Amino acid sequence: QVQLVESGGGLVQAGGSLRLSCAASGRTTSSYAMGWFRQAPGKEREFVARISRSGSSTYYADSVKGRFTISRDNAKNTVYLQMNSLRPEDTAVYYCAADSSVVLSTTPKYWGQGTQVTVSS
Repeated sequence: QVQLVESGGGLVQAGGSLRLSCAASGRTTSSYAMGWFRQAPGKEREFVARISRSGSSTYYADSVKGRFTISRDNAKNTVYLQMNSLRPEDTAVYYCAADSSVVLSTTPKYWGQGTQVTVSS
């Protein structure tokens, strides 16, 4: 079992950047495929990015491709989401997720509590 805690959210102007962190405790993160999802007000939770256990493979939603970068440091049991060129439509609660499967599923087993990202126009 793993516990996930996100940090790094906040308020930023459009065009700005934020870096989210997801610290894991329990089993080491190298045992899990990990990723990020987000949920905007009145909308369903949606996939943002995922990364393989080793970090060698990443995948992004079309809406963030070229602007967001997911990475991980297994020595620190931490996954990151670097968000550049932020847009108002990126405003959402961002959730870290983990799964013991090889590829992060669309319904991961483990979730963090979420961190709010607000992008002002």
